[in-house]
Amino acid sequence: MYSFTMTLDKAVSEVAATSSPVEFRLDPTSGVPTYLQIVQQVEHALRLGYLKPGDQLPKVREVVASLAINPNTVLKAYRDLEHKGLASGRPGRGTFIDASLGDATLPVLAELRQSLRSWLTQADAAGLDEEGVVALVTSTLRDFSERRGVDDHRGAGARSTGSAIA
Repeated sequence: MYSFTMTLDKAVSEVAATSSPVEFRLDPTSGVPTYLQIVQQVEHALRLGYLKPGDQLPKVREVVASLAINPNTVLKAYRDLEHKGLASGRPGRGTFIDASLGDATLPVLAELRQSLRSWLTQADAAGLDEEGVVALVTSTLRDFSERRGVDDHRGAGARSTGSAIA
């Protein structure tokens, strides 16, 4: 599993005080190549709305200094993001986000995160360990996705009438 510094509970002004709203973290035991961990972390931040078009990614030299990795690894990750149409390099200025992968706003995500924390507290009290939580969430997500796929085949009219997914 990979991770990066990202706090949805922080005020936007606190985040704006830093040079970049994301700080990469590597998991050398994950088996995932370093450049791909960086790409996945950017995509994750985009999906959560933490990064948005116009945001600057950390400069290559900053990432190299903080993670003690080869500059070519960071360049490869940033090139991959460019090929995906998510970012672009600006000579002498850095790499900037060009596209988004999520539509949720930070306040909505913070509220969902608080709900999830409450649910996790209930799951813990029920005796579920981390693997049990992952198994339950995975199967529920699969059921949800399958159900949503069935609903999508009914057409837009079924969704616009307020039909709920159980």
